[in-house]
Amino acid sequence: MKTAVVALGKIGLPLAVQFADAGHEVIGVDVNQRTVDMVNDAKEPFPGEAHLQEKLEELVPAGRLRATTDYSEAIPGADAIVIVVPLFVNDETWEPDFAWMDAATTSLAEHITPGTLVSYETTLPVGTLRNRFVPAIEKISGLKESKDFFAVFSPERVLTGRVFEDLRKYPKLIGALSPEGTKRATEFYESALQFDERPDLARPNGVWDLGTPEASELAKLAETTYRDVNIGLANEFALFAQDNGIDAFKVIEASNSQPYSHIHQPGIAVGGHCIPVYPRLYLSGDPSAETVRSARILNASVPAKLVERAEKLLGSLKGMKAVVLGASYRAGVKETAFSGVFPTVDELTKRGAEVAVHDPFYTDEELEGFGWTPWHEGDAADLVIVQTNHPEYTEYSADTVPGVKLIVDGRNITGAEKWQGTPRLVHGDGEQSTASAKDA
Repeated sequence: MKTAVVALGKIGLPLAVQFADAGHEVIGVDVNQRTVDMVNDAKEPFPGEAHLQEKLEELVPAGRLRATTDYSEAIPGADAIVIVVPLFVNDETWEPDFAWMDAATTSLAEHITPGTLVSYETTLPVGTLRNRFVPAIEKISGLKESKDFFAVFSPERVLTGRVFEDLRKYPKLIGALSPEGTKRATEFYESALQFDERPDLARPNGVWDLGTPEASELAKLAETTYRDVNIGLANEFALFAQDNGIDAFKVIEASNSQPYSHIHQPGIAVGGHCIPVYPRLYLSGDPSAETVRSARILNASVPAKLVERAEKLLGSLKGMKAVVLGASYRAGVKETAFSGVFPTVDELTKRGAEVAVHDPFYTDEELEGFGWTPWHEGDAADLVIVQTNHPEYTEYSADTVPGVKLIVDGRNITGAEKWQGTPRLVHGDGEQSTASAKDA
């Protein structure tokens, strides 16, 4: 099959590689010339994706994968087009911003040829494929869906850094507008993916047809929104436990020993391209969903709440030196999308602190590019806030930060023995927080 992949980002490029590795003739299209050049040179444009570099070195020289910025080169004659263009959300209104996806849809519609399967993998609000993108393709191309081309929504369900592993692990969800579209989507993904045995599932792992694009759209929003709501509940418990001398982590462990409880872990922030974003996409279609809205607001408020508690313990943050450990939104990745570092730095600055940031994945120049002062091990500081659960930070101690008066552990990764003599506020551990308050 000739397959075109639109947008060669951290999900799109591994997908293109997966399709090529399965025997497809793959051409990727991206607006970024640097990305295109690096792919054609068999070099990964971004680090950290397992097996990506070695697969590029195999597939590109063999002529099974190439990239272009030209839709007219990639789209005509394709058997399948897979779109993984970013969809943004306005931070103030929480409304989706379709600008990039609309532009990509227009470009592919100008060059699509009859018989093509068009699969949208970018997470969308419910009803978007049927009501927005299909009419746009029909109007621009003059072709008719379910007759001349076939549209399907099939959400990506992978995590950056382990895309190839996740493609095997999780069922591939599809939702088409016609039986023929379902047939073609099933055949395409079965030809491109291999699936692990999953005896824990009610039916065999593989391509799962949900019947409609709306059901498939909702499935992706539901699985990610569930996580945000669950973390919101965990953060609610953590804040309460912190105020009442209770260790929320012991409580959650005890609760989850019963098979009907699956409480997630609390944390200073919920970051990344997915969990903070998709609940807002859900709310764009269901604005009355107060549970979803409340959880999103609560999770976004935790950095400010912890900075406020630090200020109460220290008396004032004005003129104090504060270091935020971790710019990445989670451990092991070099990615700041919706990272808690931004609200944490903003809140500290607003309260008069002199703020520095550290992250083992970022150089001083890169941190300065965000407008931050870099911090180095051994630099003095009054306040330490652990924002990312990088394993390096488990080895830090009071000796790492001379003069430290308080450590706020937003990820529950530091050990009390390494910080003896330093008041320590752990988000969710009220027993430790009570001791810290007495010490401070």
